[in-house]
Amino acid sequence: MDSMLKDFLEQKKSVLVSKWFDEILNTYPNDPAGMLRKQKDRFQNPVGHTITVGTDELFTALLEGKDFTEGMPFLDDIIRVRAVQDFSPSKAVSFIFMLKKVIREELGKEIRQNQIYEELLKFESQIDDLALFAFDIYSGCREQLNTIKTEELKRMTFTLLKKANLMYEIPDQEGEPQNPAQEVERKELKFNI
Repeated sequence: MDSMLKDFLEQKKSVLVSKWFDEILNTYPNDPAGMLRKQKDRFQNPVGHTITVGTDELFTALLEGKDFTEGMPFLDDIIRVRAVQDFSPSKAVSFIFMLKKVIREELGKEIRQNQIYEELLKFESQIDDLALFAFDIYSGCREQLNTIKTEELKRMTFTLLKKANLMYEIPDQEGEPQNPAQEVERKELKFNI
């Protein structure tokens, strides 16, 4: 992306990324004492650190016109964090669209003076594509979480039924070979109801 808009975006990168970071943090209404903003240590504030690093890297990737399908670990990290939190799917990926607002607010004067609306629309189209890509990542993360929850529920149910003596294993038939691999296949569970 070689254009006048790119020059403006590069000149104001730190301001734009900082404002984008602030917009994202505003989606966390229960931030105790502004910890996500103030705490810089990556171990004491992993969410804030992930967003800080991720927004900077995402902005750079957009400027360089990187292909999203090549893999963007920083996008994946932010989406994974938001997938385990209480965000609806639209809220989880909405942070990407916030970049459009930040750019328009910060560079509005330059965009009007230089009549670079077409460049802006092209860049915003990249942001839209990034949001769609993020939604795919989010869907995969939620599916993985649901699978984990389902498997855990099955394990807990089995354990509770066994402890309540409502389930037992049928012993092996006498005289059959004791091959451990076959033994696992032959065991059946019966309910004592």
